Amino acid sequence: MHRVGSAGNTAGSTRPRKEKRFTYVLNDADSKKHCAGINCLAYLNGSAFSRSDYLFSGSRDGTLKRWELNNGDASFSATFESHVDWVNDAIIVGEKLVSCSSDTTLKVWNCFSEGACTRTLRQHSDYVICLAAAEKNSNIVASGGLGGEVFIWDIDAALAPVAKSVDAKEDEVPNGNSRPALTTLCNVNSSSNIASSNGQTHGYSPITAKGHKDSVYALAMNDTGNLLVSGGTEKVVRVWDPRTGSKKMKLRGHTDNIRTLLLDSTGRYCLSGSSDSMIRLWDLGQQRCVHSYAVHTDSVWALATTPSFGHVYSGGRDQSLSLQDDTIWVATTDSSVYGWPAEGRTPQKVFEKGGSFLAGNLSFSRARASLEGSAPVPVYKEPSIVIPGVPAIIQHEIMNNRRHVLTKDTAGSVKLWEITRGAVVEDFGKVSFEDKKKELFEMVSIPAWFTMDARLGCLSVHLDTPQCFSSEIYAVDLNVSGAQEDLKINLAQETLRGLLVHWSKRKQKSSSHSLSNGDSSSGKDVLSKDTPRSRSEVDDGTENHATHVLPSFEFSTVSPPSIITEGSSGGPWRKRITDLDGTEGDLPWWCVDCVTHNRYPKENTKCGFYLHPAEGSPAPNITQGKLSAPRILRIHKVANYVVEKLVLDKPLDGGSDSTFAMGLSSGQSQLSALDSSSRIGLKPWQKLKPCVEILCNNQVLSQEMSLATVRTYIWKKPEDLILHYRVVQSR
Repeated sequence: MHRVGSAGNTAGSTRPRKEKRFTYVLNDADSKKHCAGINCLAYLNGSAFSRSDYLFSGSRDGTLKRWELNNGDASFSATFESHVDWVNDAIIVGEKLVSCSSDTTLKVWNCFSEGACTRTLRQHSDYVICLAAAEKNSNIVASGGLGGEVFIWDIDAALAPVAKSVDAKEDEVPNGNSRPALTTLCNVNSSSNIASSNGQTHGYSPITAKGHKDSVYALAMNDTGNLLVSGGTEKVVRVWDPRTGSKKMKLRGHTDNIRTLLLDSTGRYCLSGSSDSMIRLWDLGQQRCVHSYAVHTDSVWALATTPSFGHVYSGGRDQSLSLQDDTIWVATTDSSVYGWPAEGRTPQKVFEKGGSFLAGNLSFSRARASLEGSAPVPVYKEPSIVIPGVPAIIQHEIMNNRRHVLTKDTAGSVKLWEITRGAVVEDFGKVSFEDKKKELFEMVSIPAWFTMDARLGCLSVHLDTPQCFSSEIYAVDLNVSGAQEDLKINLAQETLRGLLVHWSKRKQKSSSHSLSNGDSSSGKDVLSKDTPRSRSEVDDGTENHATHVLPSFEFSTVSPPSIITEGSSGGPWRKRITDLDGTEGDLPWWCVDCVTHNRYPKENTKCGFYLHPAEGSPAPNITQGKLSAPRILRIHKVANYVVEKLVLDKPLDGGSDSTFAMGLSSGQSQLSALDSSSRIGLKPWQKLKPCVEILCNNQVLSQEMSLATVRTYIWKKPEDLILHYRVVQSR
């Protein structure tokens, strides 16, 4: 096991450390669409940049997507992929897009790029739920989350070059009260002056607004960035000066969690929506609620307003709103985005009285109501624009062969995936998931070499060493052309080769280029090359071995999977396998060792058992102790072993993959089962080969069963497996 020095242990002892996990996420065939619910929307008016208008959507699938808006239509433009968990909010800050996620980070992107992340900001200790920005001060962004923390960031300062410390992870402080996080060059103190922290310039630390004792769900900032409001589970609206992080006031009135907030451009009026179903209008100058609107029957989770703050749209549970000139964009949990006609610019006269606003639970239809309290009435029953998504996977079952996974999505469609190449092998349509699972049941036993979840709306496969290397399969079962009968394939090793083949090829190309320029290899590579190699590595050759992928492990390049792993500075990162350029130095070392050098932990793949004559059988006893063999060894190999022991004084040597080890009191000796094709030179009487049946629990076993399958489904006991044999006839 890999060991590191124990933190805080001056005696210099070591402690075991769990190795980095390697995860790959299987994307749908249509990667231009979201595959999980939409959590946030952000609209960019492109006229200021002489570009098209864009809508950005952030999803529970961990990605953001950019949609180009033209003539009442929305077309896919780009995917922004780097978060490793749900994207919870996104805002436009000048030409930058800032997003936050349940992975506890903020990420900064160029709105007009092809999706490359500019910088990752780490300061929160828990999920980051909400963001707010000052429209006329494109540098200032506030973030809040479940840790009760509110941070105010100077984005320009946060994007300044960083001088990395020796251990970046130790410098990242979640509470913002001691060492600065390694996100930027300088530290901004409470008076917004540039200063060093403890005489060092390790990085930039955002301003902290301290006061929340529990989760923060909503933030809003006025145009100039001198006023910030926040709300959450404490049921109060807190008002801050974001320039210093100091408290200004606290507004009480809601009786449940505050879910959404809006400030007008001047910072005088604030609208709040709550799980108590109420919308309240606050006059911050008077420090009181001036109106309460009971137009919803359930939680109010979203508010959007016209620039004049004269008309407001509200959405119910699980909604996100973004207002364009003539369209109100609505996100829901079904992975699609809907555009509804907006009346904010030219509302009907009956709704102009008293500064009316439009409201309603958008889960069913958009509705409107006047401030005088009339009941919400649907205005439109169908959206004018739909940006469709892909149904999210909500149920999955790993099949016994440990290569196939059965899934069911929100549309009720049942599919069978082959995870070793990330493809759907069969779409069964809308059928019973349980019935299909029973129909596909196979009596086979393969060790669990991966874990899985569908939190992102798609399948995420997790590999941990050394457990992932515990599963082997015969190459002939994968229809590998020209493979010998006894050739075994390690499922994790071949899957890693398929996932990292682009990385391997580009790394080799880069290394060749460096060597041609007289550069030496990196220290890490030298260590790997100096380590003793296995025979298979020497035989295969490192270069060909790393880039040769079997057909059963070839992943799509049209809709490639993404990998997620821990970075060298402690934070996870995510990238599509086709975007790996060979320079990623923080892939888990055990993955690199497996793919590049053909080295991986050899897990115990043996199965111990006893082999005796069946009751009443005249066959002699041919063994004197416990045998051991590969778990995947087929019963016909055991039968062959018995035959050769009965016909010959001892079995002849065969292939290394069919060996048995007999446990004797004097130690263990290696015996080999003779393959039926290796009977050259036998005497005529020896060629009369008995037909042997193998039994377990008085049940005759199929010749194609493996020892592991027999133990799991026939033997069903914790004790060592006991097999019996009997001679049926000679042939």
